[in-house]
Amino acid sequence: MRAVALYGTLGSLVLSALVAAPAGSAEPLDAEARGVAAVARRAAETPITFGRCPASESLPASVQCGTVKVPLDYANPTGRQIALTVSRVKARARRADRQGALVFNPGGPGASSMYFPMVSALPGWKRIAAAYDLVGYAPRGVARSAPLSCQDPADFAKAPTESPSNPSDSYKKERIAQAQAYAQGCARNAGDALPFYNSINNARDLDVLRAALGEKKLTFLGSSYGTYFGAVYATLFPTHIRRMVFDSVVNPDPQQIWYRNNLDQSLAFESRWQDFRTWVAKHDAVYHLGSTAEEVLESYEKVRAGLTRQPAGTVGPAQLQAAILKAGYYDDYWSSRATALSEYLKGNTKPLIEQAAPKPESARGDENGNAVYTAVLCNDAAWPTDFGTWDRDNSKLAAVAPFETWDNAWMNLPCAYWPAPQQKPVDVRAEEGTLPPTLILAAERDAATPYNGALELQRRLPGSVLVTEKGAGTHGIAGGANACVNGYLEDYLVNGRTPVRRAECAPHQEPNPVSLDERTAGRPGHVMPAL
Repeated sequence: MRAVALYGTLGSLVLSALVAAPAGSAEPLDAEARGVAAVARRAAETPITFGRCPASESLPASVQCGTVKVPLDYANPTGRQIALTVSRVKARARRADRQGALVFNPGGPGASSMYFPMVSALPGWKRIAAAYDLVGYAPRGVARSAPLSCQDPADFAKAPTESPSNPSDSYKKERIAQAQAYAQGCARNAGDALPFYNSINNARDLDVLRAALGEKKLTFLGSSYGTYFGAVYATLFPTHIRRMVFDSVVNPDPQQIWYRNNLDQSLAFESRWQDFRTWVAKHDAVYHLGSTAEEVLESYEKVRAGLTRQPAGTVGPAQLQAAILKAGYYDDYWSSRATALSEYLKGNTKPLIEQAAPKPESARGDENGNAVYTAVLCNDAAWPTDFGTWDRDNSKLAAVAPFETWDNAWMNLPCAYWPAPQQKPVDVRAEEGTLPPTLILAAERDAATPYNGALELQRRLPGSVLVTEKGAGTHGIAGGANACVNGYLEDYLVNGRTPVRRAECAPHQEPNPVSLDERTAGRPGHVMPAL
C-alpha cells in the first residue's frame, strides 16, 4: 500500500473527556479503553521533557526531542512499555496567539515524522509555524520507537531481483515461500508483542501523545495511512479533537481494509502510469522515448528487457519498477525518471543506477519500515488465506493493470500466512454533531489512495469538508505545490475556517522537462514539495 510514503502548555485535563466512550456508545468501557484513559492521565501529569536530539536523528539544533511511554498492551497499562520518540519546534507567536501543537503523521504504516518540525523554516509554513508547536514522532515499532524487524536488512535489500508482470507458476511458488518465511520472521523476532502493532493502538498512542503534550484537544495532520488511523482516532475519541486534516485518504470502509484497498490501488496505478507516459510523450523532443504513451511504454519495456538480460549493477527489473513507481506517487520524479530511461537506451546506465540502486546505508531503515507496514496491515484485518484467491484476483487484475498489480500482491502476501490473531476493522464513523469540522484534501487522480476513499470518509464523518485538486495525481498534497490547496489548509489550521462542504482547486503546474544535459548545465528542475 505504500511507496518504496500533539501539543503545548500543560494544564489540568478534563478527565471526563479522557474516558469518553466512542460516539454513540452507551456501553461500559472495555479494558483497553480504561487503559488508554489511565495512561493518558499519567502522561498529562508527567509531560514530555524536551531537550537536545540524539545525533542519530540528524536534526538541527532548533529541533528538540523527547519520549513518551505507552504500553505495548492497553489492557495491561502498567505492563511492558514502549518509548515513542517525539520531536518539536515551539510556536513562534507570543503566548497569547499560540494555538497549541500540530502533530503530523506521514503514513506508511512504518514512516516517521521526526523531520516534520523542520518545515517551520519554510516560507509556506510561516503562519502555521507561528501559531503551533510543530510536532513529529516515530510510531510504535518505527526507528527508535521499539523497532520491529522481520528479516535481516542485508537480505531484504538484496538486488538485483525480478519483477515479472506475468509470473510463472514456479515464480509464484518461490514468492509464496518468501512470504511464509517473512511472516515467520516477524513472529520470531517480535514474539508475543506482534499482535499489538495495529491501527487501533496507533490511535490510542496518539491520544497519549496528546495528553503528554499538555493538550486537552488534538490538532492533527495525517497523510496517506495517517488518514486511516486518524479516522480511527476520530471514531474512538471524538470529543478529543480540535482540528483534524486528512490528506490523501485511505478508504475506511471495513470491507476495504486492507485486501480490497490494495487491489483498488493497483488498478489506479495503471492510470497514473498512463499519466506519466503521456507527459513523457509530450516532451519527446527532450527524452526521445516516443511521441505517444504507447511508444513510451515500448521504450520502457526495452529497458526492462535489457535489465533482465544484464542488470545495471544492482538494478534489475524489480529495482526499475520500484523507481518508476515513485513517479506514480509524485510527479516531481517525472523528469528524473524519464531522463534515466532515456540515458539507459543511449548506453548511459549511470542515472538509472543513481536513482534505482538500493542504498546499503538505508537497508536497516527500509527493512524496519516494511516490517511495521506488514505487521499493521496484517494485524488490522482478515486476509484471504488461500493463495488461489490471490492468484485469481491478481491474475484478472493484471490483465488490465499490469504495471503494479503483482508487485503489490507480493508485498502483502505475508498476510495470507500471518501467525498472529487478526482483528475486525473499526467501523469508522461519527454521529452528527459529535465532531468539529474536519478537512479532507485529495488529488483526483491519486493512485496510492484513490479518490473514492475521500468521498467515503466524507460520508462517514458528518461536517467534514472536502477540497479536491482536480486533474492531479500527486500523493500527499498538504504543503505541496498547489497554492489553492495550501490556502485552504492554512485558513483551516490558523483561523478554523472551511468551505461550506466541498471546494475545488485547479491542478498544480506540470513538472518542467529537464534533460541530462540541462541538469549538468545547472538549469533547475521542479523542486520537491516540503512534505
